[in-house]
Amino acid sequence: MIYGYIRVSTDKQTTENQHFEIQKFAVERQLAIDEWIEETISATKKIEVRKFGGLLNRMQKGDTLIVSELSRLGRNLMQIMKILHDCMEREIMVYTVKENYELGNNINSKVLAFAFGLSAEIERNLISQRTKEALARRKAEGQKLGRPLGSKSKNLKLTGREAEIKTFLNKKISYSAIGRLLGVHRNTVATFVKENPAEARHIL
Repeated sequence: MIYGYIRVSTDKQTTENQHFEIQKFAVERQLAIDEWIEETISATKKIEVRKFGGLLNRMQKGDTLIVSELSRLGRNLMQIMKILHDCMEREIMVYTVKENYELGNNINSKVLAFAFGLSAEIERNLISQRTKEALARRKAEGQKLGRPLGSKSKNLKLTGREAEIKTFLNKKISYSAIGRLLGVHRNTVATFVKENPAEARHIL
């Protein structure tokens, strides 16, 4: 299936320009669009309440998504990169008309994957640095570090991100890929799912 996705932020904007750009692109590439998805909604809205969220859920391996530009997909760089990473993991081809990106099994995709991995690594390093600084400050203030023997941390790394994890599991994304998306080790994801049965049932 080949999908053309169009989004405008307000009803005062028209979808005609995007429709024209995508259709022209498809004709030039000899692609026949099977379905158009249009919506009037701000990118700041959660992806789950957007038509685009539903489209992502039902797209399958081998499908193609065409958009006029990357900004139509999400509200910020990290969200857009997560969406593109998800599509690459599921072998869904993504074309953007204005930027002329072709994201699939090619060099552009490999560059994007590298950029995503680098971003995740930088975020992990920043978290580690902030943690070390906080621990050093607490130690300097005379506070005892660590938790009592036999106790279990209730503030897990992924606490509060249940909705995101549920969405990823519903899309059949592996623990390793989820870990990369959230900046944690795959074992952290596996442990979190194991200790949260409400999420675990979405794996199968």
